[in-house]
Amino acid sequence: MREGFNTQEKWPFECMRCLHVWEEDYVVRHLTDDYGNEVKIWLRAGVTVQPPGSDMCCPGCGAYHVTSFPTGYLSRHPELVPVPAPAPEPELPAVPDVMVRAPIVRAALPGRLLLAVGLPVALFVGYELYENMTRAVHPH
Repeated sequence: MREGFNTQEKWPFECMRCLHVWEEDYVVRHLTDDYGNEVKIWLRAGVTVQPPGSDMCCPGCGAYHVTSFPTGYLSRHPELVPVPAPAPEPELPAVPDVMVRAPIVRAALPGRLLLAVGLPVALFVGYELYENMTRAVHPH
């Protein structure tokens, strides 16, 4: 490969599932091989990646049904860029009234679990006691 040059490109994308719009920054390394063919190598954050639009995943919902716009499209159409929602104001904790006591909340017993385990055990023990008592009275 012969020497080449790098360009920086910003590609806008839109998810066709959740309509999330975002941009990705790429460095494109333009090279020419020994036969005069031009080769483009796409880099994102210093890592070689596929060209924009191929195998792109939406950061909003994780869908792979993503479309791309031409480079610089969002800078010409800022109305498409979603405005980030303002951060909610933190709620101040309520100051408890010293004179009012909160009721004591006790953990509920796992009634269904006790019923599911206890009932078969009680039936088994009762049956065994009945069998032993009838064998003592009427030996076989």
